[in-house]
Amino acid sequence: MDVFTAIADPVRRSLLEDLARDGATRVVDLSRGRGISRPAVSRHLRVLTAAGLVRATDRGRERHFELVTEPLEQVDRWTSALRSAPPPPVAEHALDALELEVRRTVRERAGSTGTGPPHTASEPSPAQSGESA
Repeated sequence: MDVFTAIADPVRRSLLEDLARDGATRVVDLSRGRGISRPAVSRHLRVLTAAGLVRATDRGRERHFELVTEPLEQVDRWTSALRSAPPPPVAEHALDALELEVRRTVRERAGSTGTGPPHTASEPSPAQSGESA
């Protein structure tokens, strides 16, 4: 099982948090206050065990689960690479949106002064197009 797949589930992440805080813990204790059944918690623990994030040890008739942090180094390396990556360039669609906003603002300002919008070479003025004001 992949570490990232194992920690993708919020219940499994909360189990890992509990094990990190409380140390080796029984399934019955991990199930308390979770709103899911003991068998469901056991299934989550099996996934975490398969990913190498949890180790079970038998103490008499009880089985205690404890956190194994070494596999989390994969997550550390991945997040470190993300943090050290150069910032992405500005996306072209963001510039398109900016151009649209600039044009809208120019039109609104021109309309509020009564002078009309500025005309570009591609847009004929009303006088050039034969329209009357």
